[in-house]
Amino acid sequence: MKRVAVALMLSALSAAALAAPKPCEELKQEIEVKIQAAGVSTYTLEIVPNDEVKDPSMVVGSCENGTKKILYQRNGD
Repeated sequence: MKRVAVALMLSALSAAALAAPKPCEELKQEIEVKIQAAGVSTYTLEIVPNDEVKDPSMVVGSCENGTKKILYQRNGD
């Protein structure tokens, strides 16, 4: 019975760690890697507070417990 309780507690802790919010700069770096891998050469990524988001279609990430968004804009090629 104790093993089951320990296993449940460990799985709950690991799930919480996986769902932990990322810092904005770390998430921005991960997004940049994916954009560059797709061959996009000119783009802008910007971290802004939620209340400054004008176009929700530009949002590519959420960070700092959902208080900030990362906006993507592809620039002319």
